[in-house]
Amino acid sequence: MSPDNKEKALLDFIRKYRSVMVAFSGGLDSSTVLWASVKALGPDKVWAATSYSDSLPKDEQGETERIVKEIGLKRDHHLIVKTAEMENPNYYENSIQRCYFCKHELYTMLGTIKQAKNIEVIFDGANVSDKGDYRPGYRAAMELGVVSPLLEAEYTKDDIRELARKYNLSFSDKPAAACLASRIPYGTRITPEMLSQVDAAEKAVKELGFEGFRVRFHGPVARLEVREKDIDLILSDGIREKLVTGIKKAGFKFVALDLEGYRTGSLNAAIPAERKSDG
Repeated sequence: MSPDNKEKALLDFIRKYRSVMVAFSGGLDSSTVLWASVKALGPDKVWAATSYSDSLPKDEQGETERIVKEIGLKRDHHLIVKTAEMENPNYYENSIQRCYFCKHELYTMLGTIKQAKNIEVIFDGANVSDKGDYRPGYRAAMELGVVSPLLEAEYTKDDIRELARKYNLSFSDKPAAACLASRIPYGTRITPEMLSQVDAAEKAVKELGFEGFRVRFHGPVARLEVREKDIDLILSDGIREKLVTGIKKAGFKFVALDLEGYRTGSLNAAIPAERKSDG
């Protein structure tokens, strides 16, 4: 399907609904769904719901506000939802089903808001590229009737970026947004202190100009994943020292560079193939 035909399919699919609420994290995918929804239905018929919790990087809170303004969403249509996943042992015990329990709580809360405001449907940012990874949160979305317009229009991650660039949207090159818990290996009990430590370390990396990276938590060790093209940059004069200083200041004792580079869901590689069918 050509890019123009995909765009038409996306907008036509959204127009099947009289009103929508987008589960909006501020990442590329949900930002694009929000933009397309406003384009298809107009700002009066679209809401965005953002979850604020210990699991969300602090910098993303201001970023979501900037993006909704860019898109033209009405200010009072950006809803802030306070989730309490850290109070749920099914979440903080950090099994491979962690994302399911987090998303189930979020979509249950959004369902209550949807009903109260008489909104017809909840959208998420799931797309074709997500099918190549382990995503138990998608099962929660299906169970609770959340709809994925990017999947319906057969959008891959590259297609989404191409669409955002076509309209000069500021988030076209934005890395995927994922909760801070995704930096902690399964089976390691999550604490607010761990999440804060990872958040501070990633902020230090971001302040040095890096994009598309993760700081993975391995006890005293921070495993840094950056894009392959940035690996040589880290070894350049002054950058390595600043990275080490910033990440150690966040509370890590050692800093390791992952030579495979940044890839989403890298911790999922530790899940046996037969267990992935559980999600």
